Amino acid sequence: MCSTRGPARRLATIPHDTADEPTMESMQEMDPAELAAVMAAVDGFNTALTEAGAFVTAGGLYPPSTAVTVDATGGEAKRIPGPFVEATQYVGGFWIINADDEEAALVWAERCSAAVQSRIEVRALQG
Repeated sequence: MCSTRGPARRLATIPHDTADEPTMESMQEMDPAELAAVMAAVDGFNTALTEAGAFVTAGGLYPPSTAVTVDATGGEAKRIPGPFVEATQYVGGFWIINADDEEAALVWAERCSAAVQSRIEVRALQG
């Protein structure tokens, strides 16, 4: 069993409501000043992570309607259009960060939440 308290890579995810499917293109419909402020805040957050040596990678995800689920557990591989699970929310973006402990990861998540103006879920990666 892995401990989630000590040094580890952590996954910080941004939830989105399935009623919305925001993309970089749809974000252009936001008030330009509001969008610029969010993008600047995210850039500042990413810069702080990088300068602290905590940044591993980050990215936005296309919505679940673009997903293809692959199931090769039987004799023949199946490709099923859509996500593997029905849900009211989905992961819209993520950061993988290096953190000395759970508290450090949660402090980064607080900064991330303020930057993106969204809740953030944090979990340790196994291994």
